Amino acid sequence: MASLDTIQRESPAIALPGLGRALVAAGKLGQKSAEEIYRKAVTGKNSFIGELVGSGAVSASDLAHTLSAAYAAPLLDLDAIDPQRLPKGLLDGKICFDYRVVVLSKRSNRLMVATADPSDQAAAEKIKFSTQMGVDWVIAEYDKLSKLVEASSTSATEAMEDIIGSDFEFDEASAEAISDNAQANTAEVEDAPVVRFLHKMLMDAFSMRASDLHFEPYEHTYRVRFRIDGELREIASPPIAIKDKLASRIKVISRMDISEKRVPQDGRMKLKVGPDRVIDFRVSTLPTLFGEKIVIRILDPSSAKLGIDALGYEPEEKERLIKAISRPYGMILVTGPTGSGKTVSLYTCLNMLNQPGVNIATAEDPSEINLPGVNQVNVNEKAGLTFAAALKSFLRQDPDIIMVGEIRDLETADISIKAAQTGHLVLSTLHTNDAPATLTRMRNMGIAPFNIASSVILITAQRLARRLCPHCKSVVDLPEETLLNAGYKQSELDHTWKTYKPVGCSQCNNGYKGRVGIYQVMPISEEIQKIILRDGSAMEIAKQADLEGVRSLRRSGLHKVKLGLTSLEEVLACTNE
Repeated sequence: MASLDTIQRESPAIALPGLGRALVAAGKLGQKSAEEIYRKAVTGKNSFIGELVGSGAVSASDLAHTLSAAYAAPLLDLDAIDPQRLPKGLLDGKICFDYRVVVLSKRSNRLMVATADPSDQAAAEKIKFSTQMGVDWVIAEYDKLSKLVEASSTSATEAMEDIIGSDFEFDEASAEAISDNAQANTAEVEDAPVVRFLHKMLMDAFSMRASDLHFEPYEHTYRVRFRIDGELREIASPPIAIKDKLASRIKVISRMDISEKRVPQDGRMKLKVGPDRVIDFRVSTLPTLFGEKIVIRILDPSSAKLGIDALGYEPEEKERLIKAISRPYGMILVTGPTGSGKTVSLYTCLNMLNQPGVNIATAEDPSEINLPGVNQVNVNEKAGLTFAAALKSFLRQDPDIIMVGEIRDLETADISIKAAQTGHLVLSTLHTNDAPATLTRMRNMGIAPFNIASSVILITAQRLARRLCPHCKSVVDLPEETLLNAGYKQSELDHTWKTYKPVGCSQCNNGYKGRVGIYQVMPISEEIQKIILRDGSAMEIAKQADLEGVRSLRRSGLHKVKLGLTSLEEVLACTNE
């Protein structure tokens, strides 16, 4: 087995961290694989160990056993630890969260600390400096350690107890003062109960993989809800007195006008969720009868870099999409309701096309995912920067690929189609129920049939269905009649596959964990072009697409049920036939 020093001398190209060198030395990871994962971690601003475990290159258990042997440190199963019995106050909670460490005990002037990465010198130095004590590492599995760190952090309930015990008199004068001196006062209010409560809610939402946070004031109550896997769940009910103070705090850090409460506002903010990872949040306020409702959308840039395979496309659907985005010109449309993953699909395509020799420009309202190498423009209708105005400007900037956030009106559609006809690849979204309906929707907007037929090359309709938890899903025997009514053909009921139902366990949300895409990928063939040119209906287009082997959304969903990825009731709920 090669020593760490030997491996380091053999690979001067990339200076792998100690963790990477240890894994290569132990034969658990190839040098090239380690370098590639490290490069991804640096590019995605993620921790190396997080990228390692997240990519599946090394399991958390295997990693812990390897490091325990390599660094001669004891190994501990954290399932045997009661979080309530851990020592409190020995180490700042922010250090624990940033470096993913937990203090297990104190002996004399030394701390016994659980870590997944004993090679992290920065963590050791930070703990020594903060506590003035030595550190003895104990190795733990990364996933279990992350959960314990979350469980050991300040709970929302504790934050609310502080809130209830605080005085919340708040007026316009103090609001203006906060707005004018936001930067100067940041340090003073860092430990305020409202700040801690907001921080806890944002961190909880991120760790629970929520897509949105809703802060909703009513006459006598105030509630916080998270949208997790497409479903809203009530998480907390803080006192009603918090509403103005919390709204003001969110507005300050989102760079909104703190004194304006009569009209909706939009803003953005950032939150550091690890040593190398920052998450963006899009913030929207809405005046309601009893105060401002605030919705915060979590924008995770890494979602656009997951790759097309992670989105759930079937092999033939993936092949059609890749073939379409490889074309030098034409229009590709992604359709579906709000929250169906259209933006992530578009950015996944852009990420594949994003090369040094390609000029890509996007116009969005607002831009949700930051993608280096892409020229992104935020539409500002008040200032006169509409989608149409941005598109006209793009065409004077020598673009190869144009992405329009949404085609809302005839002018935007007209310019987009002309761009697609004059040598540009145009990607955009529309709000329609399925792919065939998109073509008739464009016709209803006033676009001539020959323009649609000559520019649109592919339409993808999509939905997001909740994915069954792999740990607790169980087989369910559904009657044949139920399966036939859902849309299966008699020939498909051959008992070579099983249907599953959600159960629920500690690792999921009511039997579901994450979501999977359901897609209808429809290339515009010559036969479909003929139907468009004679102004045919969506039903005619759907019938022709079916003959060409294009699955409808329902059929695509039923296929996901056959694969055991989701349940039949979930597919019936998110698709219609």
